[in-house]
Amino acid sequence: MKKLRLTDEIITNMSQLLFIAADETRLKILLALLANKNMCVGDLQNEINASQSLVSHQLQVLKKNKLVAFKRTGNKIFYSLDDNHIHELIKVAYDHVNEERENEND
Repeated sequence: MKKLRLTDEIITNMSQLLFIAADETRLKILLALLANKNMCVGDLQNEINASQSLVSHQLQVLKKNKLVAFKRTGNKIFYSLDDNHIHELIKVAYDHVNEERENEND
């Protein structure tokens, strides 16, 4: 592994990324997008059992912080995880938590 360059700016940006992802509603959205790739607000609403306004607001926060991307198709906007780094971050966190639970059950 190459040596990490740990500047104050990098630490601040990493902290902000993890803080944004740590909100339970935003994390539910990220996990739904991990499982389903592309989803519109209505699909996300149903998937995480939240109001349209809550989902829309949290998507704006995620989009502003480059955790989700969007693509307009006709009159619908489809959201997805922004890139492979975000995909891997959410997947590794999910796998880590499930691994701990499986080890507790052994």
